[in-house]
Amino acid sequence: MNALGSEETAVAEPPPEPGSGILRVFGRQLKRFRIRAGLERVEFGARTGYSPSTIGAYEQGRRVPPPRFIDAADELLDAGGVLREMKEEVARAQFPAFFRDAARLEAEAVELHVCDTQVINGLLQTEEYARAVFTMRRPLLDEETLEQRVTARMHRQGIFSRRPAPLMSFVIEEAVLRRPIGGPRVHQGQLEQLLLVGQNRSVEMQVMPLQREEHAGLGGPFTLIETREGQRIAYVEVQKSSSLYTERSSVRGLEAQYGIIRAQALTPWESMAFVERLLGEL
Repeated sequence: MNALGSEETAVAEPPPEPGSGILRVFGRQLKRFRIRAGLERVEFGARTGYSPSTIGAYEQGRRVPPPRFIDAADELLDAGGVLREMKEEVARAQFPAFFRDAARLEAEAVELHVCDTQVINGLLQTEEYARAVFTMRRPLLDEETLEQRVTARMHRQGIFSRRPAPLMSFVIEEAVLRRPIGGPRVHQGQLEQLLLVGQNRSVEMQVMPLQREEHAGLGGPFTLIETREGQRIAYVEVQKSSSLYTERSSVRGLEAQYGIIRAQALTPWESMAFVERLLGEL
């Protein structure tokens, strides 16, 4: 999918088969360097802290290796940075197919503006909240996939430590804040996380209160992205389908809509005070 080369790119296909794409390429390179080093899977696994079956799964492209394994393998096998160079692409393989292009754009964005209507945005979620969200998915995710998705979601939050920091804003429905996903303890931790992230000078959060009689965001969630090259893109997702809009008229409409939504929502200061009140009610 070339998000930057067409007016609208829609993705509705299932994830690629295990062992395809970048994971298969990485696996072949890993195996080649291991054999060159004269190591059997048992020995290599013992020296990196992984079982032989896990090493086999990495070499066959059936599992996504974590960054720490890639770093250790590159050094141990004297791969000269070949494995490390694939680390970011391998990390993106953790995301479901419909989100991978958006994840790449998000990680490189200079601006992100998000309207959330169902759950707290993944960039703001605690690990416990994210795990609860993925646990509720139907059909059920197997344990390995669930943990992979949680890890990938936490990896996205590295955007907050980028320098220079991207400008980010979030408008969150009051109903989303009140929904106790994961139970009282997880709910409390998530609200505390919002207050913590809200202290970041590059982040503004606003709450859309339930009492508003006018609401320009009833069409559902969306994200506005600005790239380093100054291109503006809109990302819209529903169920397992997503669309990236690059044609200016389509993006301009969502930008106008977002401006109205922000005007209808509480101010950032009022919103943080609102979250504090919610915490006091728990």
